[in-house]
Amino acid sequence: MTLDALFSAPGPFLRGNLHAHTTNSDGMLPTEEVVRRYKESGYDFLALTDHFLPSYEFPLTDARQYQTDTFTPLAAAELHAPRNENSALWHITAIGLPYDFEPTREGEDGPTIARRAADAGAFITLVHPAWYSLSLADALTIDCAHAVEIYNHGCQIMHDKGDGAYLLDGLLDRGQRMLATAVDDAHFKSPDFGAAWVQLKAQSRDQADIVAALKAGQFYSTQGPVFHQIETREDQLTVSCSAVNGVLVVGAGYLMAHQFATGLTRASIDLSPLAKSPWYRVVLIAADGKRAWSNPVWK
Repeated sequence: MTLDALFSAPGPFLRGNLHAHTTNSDGMLPTEEVVRRYKESGYDFLALTDHFLPSYEFPLTDARQYQTDTFTPLAAAELHAPRNENSALWHITAIGLPYDFEPTREGEDGPTIARRAADAGAFITLVHPAWYSLSLADALTIDCAHAVEIYNHGCQIMHDKGDGAYLLDGLLDRGQRMLATAVDDAHFKSPDFGAAWVQLKAQSRDQADIVAALKAGQFYSTQGPVFHQIETREDQLTVSCSAVNGVLVVGAGYLMAHQFATGLTRASIDLSPLAKSPWYRVVLIAADGKRAWSNPVWK
């Protein structure tokens, strides 16, 4: 989906968090309480991505009893398998899994379990890459990934390692058509709740339609700033948004364009400096430093 089409599509944006944990793995709160906090904060959907590990008996947290007309829990897990070049377990979220998804198989590695989850219909994300120094070479072995976490709030406030742009852009530079998500990664052991989310347009609030919209890139990610409209006319990009101090257009390598002003709500940016970049993505920067990120656009 183009950025123009996302904002002109009918229907409201739905707010969702794609990474959270409960007491079924290493979270501090039980499923019911995690769901309650997100529902009461106005979220429309939530992926409970408990760690799919033998030490937790391979949980696939089932929150279907909390589904309402205005809230959808998504069947999900954070998958792990040996072993990347740093000798660390892989961390990969799979959203939209069947509840009978089999535990990690003997001899299964990161690329294999990711492929098995993708074949089962899941939306696959490479999560908090900076937190465990995931390399570009390793990431390129996951041939079914849909997205990279461009921002993980829990990893930012606990480790100062929440930024995944290095990996996202490296994959884009190598022709991988990746999407960008921002998430809480809430464990409720720190102020890691309600700080980063996606704004998504889907055909309905059913899990299948939400997962399909994720795969189609029908969303943007944010810590608070709001995209109202993005329009592209030849080499001119026009962005309407909540009040920010900067609008950036980021491309391959160091290629970029930008506009800065206090309280900026509309920016018209010449894209000609990015003529040699096959892709670009738009970033909003508010006065308090909070950001919003569009998905990458391929020319």
